[in-house]
Amino acid sequence: MTRENIIVLSAFVVYMIVMIVIGFVYSKSTKNNEDYFLGGRNLGGWTAALSAQASDMSGWLLMGLPGSVYLAGTGEVWIAVGLLVGTILNWFIVSSRLRKYTIKAGNSLTIPSFFQNRYRDQKGIIKIVSAIIIAIFFAVYTASAFSSGAKLFATLFGNETNFNSVYLTGLIIAALVILVYTFMGGFKAVCTTDFIQGMLMIIAILSVPIIAYAILTFNTSFSDALTSKGVQNPGNFLNFLKNDDGSNVSAVSIISNLGWGLGYFGMPHILVRFMAIKNEHEVKKSRTIAITWVVISLAASCFIGLVARGFLTNQLDATQSETAFIRLIQQLFTNNGVLIFIGGVFLCGILAAIMSTADSQLLVTASAVSEDMYKGVIKKNATEKSALFVGKIAVVVVAVIAFFIALDPNSSIMGLVSDAWAGFGSAFGPVILLALFWKRSNLAGAVCGMAVGALTVIVWDYLPIINGDTLYKATGLYSLVLGFAIALVVNVIVSLITKKPSKEITDEFESIKTLEV
Repeated sequence: MTRENIIVLSAFVVYMIVMIVIGFVYSKSTKNNEDYFLGGRNLGGWTAALSAQASDMSGWLLMGLPGSVYLAGTGEVWIAVGLLVGTILNWFIVSSRLRKYTIKAGNSLTIPSFFQNRYRDQKGIIKIVSAIIIAIFFAVYTASAFSSGAKLFATLFGNETNFNSVYLTGLIIAALVILVYTFMGGFKAVCTTDFIQGMLMIIAILSVPIIAYAILTFNTSFSDALTSKGVQNPGNFLNFLKNDDGSNVSAVSIISNLGWGLGYFGMPHILVRFMAIKNEHEVKKSRTIAITWVVISLAASCFIGLVARGFLTNQLDATQSETAFIRLIQQLFTNNGVLIFIGGVFLCGILAAIMSTADSQLLVTASAVSEDMYKGVIKKNATEKSALFVGKIAVVVVAVIAFFIALDPNSSIMGLVSDAWAGFGSAFGPVILLALFWKRSNLAGAVCGMAVGALTVIVWDYLPIINGDTLYKATGLYSLVLGFAIALVVNVIVSLITKKPSKEITDEFESIKTLEV
């Protein structure tokens, strides 16, 4: 191992030890399920905001999205626009009402338990369906985080001959560290580490491309720099409506990329942050902080891809493009020991993005299995201790499944995130919106809409129906756009043709308007 690798590794070790210590500290204050899964509903504005957005912006923010922009130019920025709009709408429309409603509806600790309490599902059908969907799609989502961590380690400490073995080592390390502090400390540990990770991410994502751009344009123009690195027409590369080859960005591509914003309404690991905020004042504070953070981080992420294309000495192909930010840091912070260590700290920002999402996903999965399946259906008289134990076992099981999904070093981070994002957005997004804002919504509509949304994504993205290709490959339309629309329509139609909600349910719905909590 080289001197440079040892210095970077030391920064990583310090960072991961701090994360584990935080998990250990909060393990002392975790006494019951509400503490473990919602932190006692006592999150402050800054922690809630940065935790929500850090848990959202996983490895794809610093690896997947910059890689897409690096390859195709600003035509890929429409994803960022869609995500920004989705974030704003989620905080303004959903956050406050969801927090109030989950308290009113039986002090619900999880999204599935909120659905059950909201619709008075005595048989627990909606909890089971929800928990199954969470387990399936979070296994895929967590795999994307593990894969990001493994690619980070393999890019830093590997080479062409040992890349796969170093990838496996990195995968094991990333999975173990995330497991340890999530397993010990629960929600408070995850949110505290997410806060630290969110700050580290924003520092890294702003500093590195600005420094690189300043160096790059010191004695030449950015367009000339791009041209020298093989970009045939910089005007097209920097045009929102053009592809790198000069063709127009298609309407289907723009709609699909903007459609990413719909996913926010159905993301359990983000929605649970809304449920845990201390009070209404903190919700408003969190909203401002979160939206500001997202504007900065998404813009900077896209900027990284553009700058890396002009700055990097060795150009990257499609299989390497997701490592553009890593290589940018390596090329900037070199030679001097202090500079290398600073680069290592910035690389910890990538590790932070990865870990802050994976820990949240594992925790939500644990809550779904523990609260919704085990305590909610299988053994309703289970003790807090036994339910908590089952939840922690679920964390390990899902992590193991995610580990095996992520074993392929050629797997696309953005592809894994895309599949999971579409699954959650289609299954839960319409149900959340209708549960919160439509009094006529009922249990039958919610269950049918949820199931149809999830199945639409699975059929669209995975089944080779047209000449051996999936419907996504054949049409280019993102499954979330179609899945969300179909699920919404099914939910409404089934609700209208089946029995109206009881007076108890509609009275509770109306009471949320004036509820002060």
